[in-house]
Amino acid sequence: MSGLAMPKPDAETLRRRAEIVADMRIIVPGEGVVDTANEMRAFESDGLTAYRQLPLVVVLPETVAQVSRVLKYCNERNIRVVPRGSGTSLSGGALPLEDAVLLVMSRFNRILGIDYPNRIVVAQPGVTNLGITTAVEQEGFYYAPDPSSQIACSIGGNVAENSGGVHCLKYGLTANNVLGIEMVLMNGEVLRLGGSHLDQEGYDLLGVMTGSEGLLGVVTEVTVRILKKPETARALLIGFPTSEQGGQCVA
Repeated sequence: MSGLAMPKPDAETLRRRAEIVADMRIIVPGEGVVDTANEMRAFESDGLTAYRQLPLVVVLPETVAQVSRVLKYCNERNIRVVPRGSGTSLSGGALPLEDAVLLVMSRFNRILGIDYPNRIVVAQPGVTNLGITTAVEQEGFYYAPDPSSQIACSIGGNVAENSGGVHCLKYGLTANNVLGIEMVLMNGEVLRLGGSHLDQEGYDLLGVMTGSEGLLGVVTEVTVRILKKPETARALLIGFPTSEQGGQCVA
């Protein structure tokens, strides 16, 4: 589209593309590296389709160790990295760059633990938002944040975007429902923020990470709180003489 310009790519990185792709195949073997134009076309944009750009290479790691090695490799060679979840963002949060490795976390798709007494689920970032509710609904629980793309969007992407949904009016955004994360910094260091309980001591680094769109690190594990489903749900139709009175009632 005219008028939409992507950042100018680094010529040195583009020159070394074949070398970078070969090294990525060593770090993530098998089918974890996508480098042909036709195959990368599926990743050329996120939900903000006005901007389209093929990445340098697409890498789909399966382990935290692979994520760490990819980030450390790119950091040491001054190569940009763009993390991506399901690509449903409408804010350009997972927009590829011509000179950047697109790190796709979709293979991190397992529920790691469910603690019903403490109302906690531990999931990998590629698990869908709705997938968490599906995993616990048989016990009468659900995960409150419900963005419109919940059937497809990933919980890691929800953390990156601080996603909400209609339930956020009562239960808050992702930031109000995430208890802890495991993340990998650009230098490859793996660390944890938060845990399985509320109000960690010290600075609210978990709050800084939530909504940062992958700029500060790559999330590899998420601990969220789940809620008990209401016993009943009813629709009400209430009339008000004025819109101001209706607004006051909702408030």
